Amino acid sequence: MATVTGPDFISLQVRDLDAAAAFYETQLGLRRAPASPPGAVVFATTPVPFAVRTPLPGVDLNAAAPRPGTGVALWLHADDAQELHDHLTGTGVQILSSPADGPFGRTFTFADPDGYAVTIHDRA
Repeated sequence: MATVTGPDFISLQVRDLDAAAAFYETQLGLRRAPASPPGAVVFATTPVPFAVRTPLPGVDLNAAAPRPGTGVALWLHADDAQELHDHLTGTGVQILSSPADGPFGRTFTFADPDGYAVTIHDRA
């Protein structure tokens, strides 16, 4: 039997591709990968590529309650979680959980423009 080796690509389905891509670029500092497939923007993240994409057929993000992705935990690494938290707070991004120290370093969770809960941590 074949074995799964782990996550290899992560994407979020979003309502407005351009707005979502701009958010992740300007607010989190992600850089676009050299090439993206139609209907998606792939970022040059490591070790696993991250993307935003238009919804697949049959996906209704407006029907997701209380928010899209409920039940899935998406964690992204940052050099300095507190600094990013302060930046996002200053630009009006909704913070879902305040910064706290734990086994993954400083962590906090924010809501992206589509309502996905994204946790940031800074322990390498």
